[in-house]
Amino acid sequence: LNPYAPVLIMTTEIFRNKILDDPKSLSGYFWIIFDELHYLDNYERGTVWEESLIFLPKHMNFLGLSATIPNIKEIAEWLESIHKKPIKIVIEEKRPVPLHFFYQCNNEISENLSSLKRINPRRCRPNKINQLIHTLSLKDALPCIYFVFGRRRAEELAEGLQAYNFLTGKEQKEIIDLFNSLLARFNLEKEESAQRLFPLIRRGIGYHHAGMLPTLKEVMERLFCSRLLKVIFTTETFALGINMPSRSVVFDDLRKYYGRFVRPLKSRDFYQMAGRAGRRGIDKEGYVFSRINLNRIKIEEVKSVIYGGPEPVRSQLNTSYATVLNLYEKYKEEIFKIYSLSFHHFQSSRYHQKEALRLIEAKVNLLKQWGYIQNESLTPKGEFAKTAYGYELILSQLYETKILEQLDEFGLGVVSCAVVFEPRKNQYLPALSKNTRRIKAICEELFAEIKQRERKFRIYPQSKEPMFHLSNALEAWLRKTEFSKILALTDVDEGEVVRYFRMTVQILREINEAKVVSQILKERLKETCRVINRDIIDAERQLREG
Repeated sequence: LNPYAPVLIMTTEIFRNKILDDPKSLSGYFWIIFDELHYLDNYERGTVWEESLIFLPKHMNFLGLSATIPNIKEIAEWLESIHKKPIKIVIEEKRPVPLHFFYQCNNEISENLSSLKRINPRRCRPNKINQLIHTLSLKDALPCIYFVFGRRRAEELAEGLQAYNFLTGKEQKEIIDLFNSLLARFNLEKEESAQRLFPLIRRGIGYHHAGMLPTLKEVMERLFCSRLLKVIFTTETFALGINMPSRSVVFDDLRKYYGRFVRPLKSRDFYQMAGRAGRRGIDKEGYVFSRINLNRIKIEEVKSVIYGGPEPVRSQLNTSYATVLNLYEKYKEEIFKIYSLSFHHFQSSRYHQKEALRLIEAKVNLLKQWGYIQNESLTPKGEFAKTAYGYELILSQLYETKILEQLDEFGLGVVSCAVVFEPRKNQYLPALSKNTRRIKAICEELFAEIKQRERKFRIYPQSKEPMFHLSNALEAWLRKTEFSKILALTDVDEGEVVRYFRMTVQILREINEAKVVSQILKERLKETCRVINRDIIDAERQLREG
């Protein structure tokens, strides 16, 4: 970040870290805007949002934006109670472009949900995508964003439409020229994944998901903005944070995985995606098509998704060890009073308040017993851990046992990547090099003790275990192997490889920021960062090329 820029754009995680580690760096900024404020309810990231709101610098004004918070009054009352400032609520009930709902069931298109009750689920004909595409064409409902809850299915559906051509001859020439120029700009001409898209692009079809290269995703976004891409098959990430409206939206299914189980979509998630239908100033209304299989979802569940109203935002507070250490350094034993400022405390029952407070106390006690805190001060190990958000215990144990000091650039890269990597279902662990097997064995021994201590203090969820699935690919990347060749060493999607390598760079930088790290290790960390953060991994390069 440029510390002198008049406007700073950052993730909520970076903002939270700044207000805890270096609040003076924000002294010249007087407004903070939180887009998608309902992320307070996100299981993985909600804690960061809540901590950012709790510890908001006193001189900063706050603006929160969201289209899906029914209990906004409750959130405003909470913020007023902790910051002692009036919060003004601005509610807009009317959509700029109204939504018109359609349902594909029994391979027929209907505008009346109640009419589907007469269909016998046992005799229900499968929905054909050709029938849906025909209807979209008749209604002049293109361009269309087609939401799919699976990367492979997004690609398969797109490739299954190659019999269609949605473009005129003039449009075909325009989109081919634009596609080729964007590939050249982002150095993607030789990428196999980019070439695989060409037969689709020339027909006005595309796909977009998190497994794609970040630069290739940006190419698809720009093609869609050009209005030449008429149908894009995408996962729900296309609905988050980027302004990509279309004439219509299609839901491949109204059920998705929430954690370990498939459930009907939350109404909030449905409208986050459905809200992409209808372009302001262009369309009089937006079309939303839901494909319904009565063997998978009941009519009552469909009604609840579409007409039940968004779910209230609930706190997901689960304060990290790093936050506990930063707060303990500042407030000592007064840290337990901080919980009373949280949204969790504000909206929870007494039982849940007690359990949340017990969890904070358990983390403080573990940190004291294990030598992170002594005599109401942070030890060198505690100083190290307070910068390693999310991965505190495993990294600080590697630091204390001098393992980090002994690792070369390959070892530092491998262990940092393993710490951040989370394998998807059915991803395999390849045969590892001798050096990586040694590092893995050390991490397993250290992590066994972490698990044992967390169980003793009843701390859940437990710390994340290092996973070495990307180690071979990272070692090859550190040897300056071409990116296209390292993909043969892993079954992880190329976009995920880029994301995890970038996360590896970030965690290496966080380790480097710890004041207790030796100069020798700092130099090694910087060199590891430099070698990893090149070519397609370098996010700044993507911005420069764009």
